[in-house]
Amino acid sequence: MNENLKHRIKARILKALHLVALFIAMAIICVPGLWIVLNSFRPTVEIMAKPPVWIPSELNLDNYRAMFGAVGEGGVPVVQYFTNSLIISVTSTVIAILVGMAGGYAFARYRFKGKAGIFIGLMLTRAVPGVSLSLPLFIVMAKTGLIDTHVGLILVYVALNVPFTIWLIDGFFRQVPIELAEAAEIDGCTRWQAFWKVEFPVARAGIASAGIFAFLTSWNEYALASQLTRSTFSKTMPVGLRDFTSEFTINWGGMCALAVLMIIPALILTFIVQKHLIAGLTFGGVKG
Repeated sequence: MNENLKHRIKARILKALHLVALFIAMAIICVPGLWIVLNSFRPTVEIMAKPPVWIPSELNLDNYRAMFGAVGEGGVPVVQYFTNSLIISVTSTVIAILVGMAGGYAFARYRFKGKAGIFIGLMLTRAVPGVSLSLPLFIVMAKTGLIDTHVGLILVYVALNVPFTIWLIDGFFRQVPIELAEAAEIDGCTRWQAFWKVEFPVARAGIASAGIFAFLTSWNEYALASQLTRSTFSKTMPVGLRDFTSEFTINWGGMCALAVLMIIPALILTFIVQKHLIAGLTFGGVKG
């Protein structure tokens, strides 16, 4: 009995230490984001204060009012940048997921010549730093007339996201027993119906994860977007952050407000897709 009591106390202490360590780690991770949110509501005097002011004495919406007033703070067309980012990110994500589903399913279900080599080649493209592609991409886009267009950035982001979506979705389809689809076909389903009604619901957790990754990659990407965009009609929000800087000053309040605006759609998408992730993981088609 004494040993059992000691074991329980030790287990509780370890659990408490584990929770404390997690709390500290999350606090450290969240501090930069919290600092950006606070700075978006602070006056410039407090933002530039040294030493830093951790507890703000005044919070206001001046940076947000200025950002959405007329064309934005200092002439920055925030609404146009937001629209550009939304169009480019959503379109590239949808295309990347459709291609990724087709490719992932093909690699998971079919045998064909050169399958392993093609798959390895796709994965190797993920090892190439995106910034190293900026010059070749710029030359190609310039010759095809796609510089400073939505289509150009969409094609680039699709190319960046497809290898990862294929890899991730392939892994989830491999976990779906092929016997499920075969049983559905025996019951009268076509191959297409068996895919949508049986295999897709089981693998949709992976598809949702791939979608989140593809969207966030497109939404937050800066290096390539800064090279391939020129005018307000194609610039995305990460590139638009640069408009808050001038030769001698930086509008930190405006930059932080725009950064908060960038975070909101990503959070909303994560919360929406979270339900689909849980539904996919708990789908009752496969039982161990």
